[in-house]
Amino acid sequence: MKRTHFSALAAGLLFGLGLLLSGMANPEKVLGFLDLAGAWDPSLALVMAGAIGVALPVFRLARGHSQSLLGEENNLPTRRDIDRPLVIGSLLFGVGWGLAGFCPGPAIVATGAGQSKALVFALAMLAGMGLYHLLNRRGRTPA
Repeated sequence: MKRTHFSALAAGLLFGLGLLLSGMANPEKVLGFLDLAGAWDPSLALVMAGAIGVALPVFRLARGHSQSLLGEENNLPTRRDIDRPLVIGSLLFGVGWGLAGFCPGPAIVATGAGQSKALVFALAMLAGMGLYHLLNRRGRTPA
């Protein structure tokens, strides 16, 4: 196994474990966090703040380098504009998260843990990605 494959596997396993331990793969906990007018559960805000605290310095460090520590090319985003597709995609993401209690990473982890609701979400997510790809390939970006 190449070093890059091993590091990707290790990072994915660590990420998935973190999602499970933090409760991010539990839709009831996520919906409790999003319920600002009801029984609000602020604990996921601490999880998100911790994730930002870990990722921010690493991304700042990576921005100054063209290669990763394993010698792969860094492909960090360079666009900073806010356009219509970004806004529409963000709204769709937020609505999906609020309705289902899942976002992509936790849905994949929960699917692997055998949650049938997560499987339905993951299949719907893949269908949406496929539809976007199909429309975008034809030159008709949906947003």
